[in-house]
Amino acid sequence: MDGAAIDLETDLVVLGAGPTGLFATYYAGFRGLRVALVDSLPELGGQVTAMYPEKLIHDVAGFPAVKGRDLVSGLVEQALSADPTLLLGRTARTLVEEDTGVRVGLDDGSWVRGGALVVAAGIGTFTPRPLPHGEEWLGRGVAHFVADFEPYRGLDVVIVGGGDSAFDWAQHLEPLAASVTLVHRRDAFRAHARTVAAVRASSVRLLTRAQVVEVRGVERVQSVVVQLDDGAIEELPCQAVVSALGFVADLGPLQEWGLETSRRHLVVDQAMRTNLPRVFAAGDVTEYPGKVRLIAVGFGEAATAVNNAAVVIDPAAHVFPGHSSDR
Repeated sequence: MDGAAIDLETDLVVLGAGPTGLFATYYAGFRGLRVALVDSLPELGGQVTAMYPEKLIHDVAGFPAVKGRDLVSGLVEQALSADPTLLLGRTARTLVEEDTGVRVGLDDGSWVRGGALVVAAGIGTFTPRPLPHGEEWLGRGVAHFVADFEPYRGLDVVIVGGGDSAFDWAQHLEPLAASVTLVHRRDAFRAHARTVAAVRASSVRLLTRAQVVEVRGVERVQSVVVQLDDGAIEELPCQAVVSALGFVADLGPLQEWGLETSRRHLVVDQAMRTNLPRVFAAGDVTEYPGKVRLIAVGFGEAATAVNNAAVVIDPAAHVFPGHSSDR
């Protein structure tokens, strides 16, 4: 491994092409750094592109509400202004520390060397939690994510879950679908209170203390059977089921790099430094006292990580780059 050929030399390697990684890429260019952006997904945007492109995001500064795909579009345009080297569809497998930089080994056998690394990997790889008694219907009426609302127009839709995704999709599908029923095993929900209130005020039917015990159909879904806590059984006619039961996150190879972790997140200090001197982190992957996992927070962490990495890459540089309005 020590003799491995380097396929790309750059100043900064950014791992993760979600919103935080895209902003870190732009900011690296703003600091005059050459940057390589690595992501295991084949397209830019991370979780937002893969799972929530139609979801309205309400907590990004400057946007009262913005669709995920529109936010990513702006971030991509901004990031590309840094002229980054894009290494998409490739997973970072190994990390080797050197005196003047780090080497990142990718799953295609190539190596990237940079003066520093910013990990913006979000939750890492994610696998949807399966819908009990319904996974065999995936692609035939059952889905884990709603990437496009239009195919649900005029359908009877059952959404299973009680978190933000379940309520967001219920809220957005209600005007289009013939009917929307949200099934959840408890009376309490994990979704944002404002979204819950909006769904309660809509035509969406909330069926709580209930679980889907069977999905029925011939070639495609035609109904689901729901059992209530009191033992009562109800069959709900539907042509689409959205299983929003969350997902299992895994940091994957990152856990083998010697990075300090806490609850599957990377521990950082106020400069976004990890315990490895040339490795920084930003976004949902980080952990520190008072951490708030919002896209808006990730943007600030990305700028902090890049500014501090710039000094590690070039000790003559300054952490504070000056204001963009001064240029």
